[in-house]
Amino acid sequence: MYSSLLEAKVVILGSQGVGKTSLVVRYVQKTFSANCTSTIGASFMTKKLVVDNCKVRLQIWDTAGQERFRSMAPMYYRGANAAILVYDITSEESFRDMSSWVEELRKNMTEDLIIHVVGNKLDLASSKRAIPVSRTEEYVAKTLGTEFSVHEVSAKDDNGIEELFLQITRKLVERKQEIERIKRINAENAITLQQLEDERLQQAQTTNNSSVCCGI
Repeated sequence: MYSSLLEAKVVILGSQGVGKTSLVVRYVQKTFSANCTSTIGASFMTKKLVVDNCKVRLQIWDTAGQERFRSMAPMYYRGANAAILVYDITSEESFRDMSSWVEELRKNMTEDLIIHVVGNKLDLASSKRAIPVSRTEEYVAKTLGTEFSVHEVSAKDDNGIEELFLQITRKLVERKQEIERIKRINAENAITLQQLEDERLQQAQTTNNSSVCCGI
């Protein structure tokens, strides 16, 4: 029996060709195709897993990377609990586009949005790397903060994908548990205050009754 249930929305953002769909398909379906068709608008898949005795259902939204669909993006990332910003480690242009997504989310989303920045196509690192991971880490630390995570993964080789989503899911579960803990504390405090108020009223009533009885 699981202690709690969690349903969360995770949105995948990034420019066309960085491998967003391949990343999601690798995680959910455990497959890879070098000939994925470009996403139109958005599509989503679900993934069920158990983390820290919490049964989780992730809704993973894969958004289109083409510029003509950019204006539709807010419709898909609105209400998200976490965002994965993907760039291609062999493409300078995709890195710049990823940074524009960071700025957009900072302006339009609440501060509690979990953001992970992901460099895909790690399998090409030795021959075609254009973006050192240190550059991404420096950018994320400066723009978002040192508590935000940077990953390099390969959807083709199934390298780092499982760990990426597990980290995000664990953060979501921990946040849910913390919210529930605060609610319990607040409820307990409210009960205690009510008990104190009831005791005060009861004591006041007892004093009044004593005064009437004694003819005071």
